Amino acid sequence: MPSLPDFTVPAAVQPRPQDYGFDLDRALDAVVGLHAIVPPDAFTAETLGTERGGNGVVIGDGLVLTIGYLVMEAETVWLHPNDGRVVEGHVLGVDPETGFGLIQALGRLEVTPLPLGASRNADVGDAVILAGAGGRARSVAASIAARQEFAGYWEYLLSDAIFTTPAHPNWGGAAMISAHGELIGIGSLQIEREDSDGHFNMVVPIDLLTPVLDDLRRFGRVNRPARPWLGIYVTEIEDRVVILGVADKAPAARSELKTGDVILAVDGEPVSTLAAFYRKVWSLGDAGVDVPLTIYHEGITFDVELVSADRLKLLKAPRLH
Repeated sequence: MPSLPDFTVPAAVQPRPQDYGFDLDRALDAVVGLHAIVPPDAFTAETLGTERGGNGVVIGDGLVLTIGYLVMEAETVWLHPNDGRVVEGHVLGVDPETGFGLIQALGRLEVTPLPLGASRNADVGDAVILAGAGGRARSVAASIAARQEFAGYWEYLLSDAIFTTPAHPNWGGAAMISAHGELIGIGSLQIEREDSDGHFNMVVPIDLLTPVLDDLRRFGRVNRPARPWLGIYVTEIEDRVVILGVADKAPAARSELKTGDVILAVDGEPVSTLAAFYRKVWSLGDAGVDVPLTIYHEGITFDVELVSADRLKLLKAPRLH
């Protein structure tokens, strides 16, 4: 059975109990290790792997919040509280728009849930903790370096992502804890920002959870029309939206789009950033809507029309054993 990763955060950046007005160790105990096993025929197996590990945060009676890519299409999930026990979990749902994933523990975790705070009150410069499973030795005393828009290559956009430094080495699903001992974000990525030196963690603000939590818990997905999804991986190069790849079985896979193609326009409207590209596609309607693209390929400009899809319909649904 998988165990927690063997690493220790440098002592100089570990949180110290005397620096906080709450029970630090009790708060850190709410962060549990997470291992997920995904079947090899899952849609995300090739890109995200069949064995994934990270962290989750207990936010209710056996309810564990994490970052969705860790548990997307997982058929088996193991939760590791800090007392050395292992508890099986069941994936309740994943929300591709926010990036959150929700798990129900199938046994007693015996830890106090971490209360939810308000990420909208967090400012640049605020001291926070980015906490991984394993207590102080696997947590980072950090600060908020920036709050800004973030666009991911996998058709993902946050209008107000939070960036923290120094970076946590096991960031996936880590808890961002405020100076008041409340959960205000979930770790998603480690990145290098172009306007700064060094590495940062990108954190999904907890305020995005409130509108979707009940739906994820009850239905496994958010009760709203799905955004149109094309299944292309894109990046920005010199103010151009460039295709990095195309997902198998995705709408774009049924077109002539190729790696290196430049997306000039969506429905006749020029786009030069990932955020503009996504917002224009999503503005056309719900999943299933036709998406006209203008493409530049090796000196040739042409139009192509993709029939968008609901990405969740390509994913294996959570299954309770």
